Amino acid sequence: MSSIRPTSITANRQTGELSIQWTDGHQSVYSFSLLRFACPCAECRGGHEKMGGDPDPAVFLRPIEDTSATRMKNLEAVGSYAITIEWEDGHHYGIYNWNFLRALCPCLECRQKYAAG
Repeated sequence: MSSIRPTSITANRQTGELSIQWTDGHQSVYSFSLLRFACPCAECRGGHEKMGGDPDPAVFLRPIEDTSATRMKNLEAVGSYAITIEWEDGHHYGIYNWNFLRALCPCLECRQKYAAG
């Protein structure tokens, strides 16, 4: 999985979605809400010891929200391995690496694959 990388990343503030085209041809479309609810930072995860690993499956059950916490203000590359997002409420601590983002893909194919382990 580590060899799969984005070929393009597009954030659409009008629809509140981030789209990633991957090197294997797959496309992932994430709501901004999903990205915020799955934020991988220590603050959101409940401490440094809970960082890393796949997203919590509960994030897929949360409804889409339109609040300052789920509106993207800025998107930046982190080296060649991740992105970081600044939200309108000022939160900007999460580093979303490629493996994490692929595991967070909300499509049925990926949900079945990652649920199966």
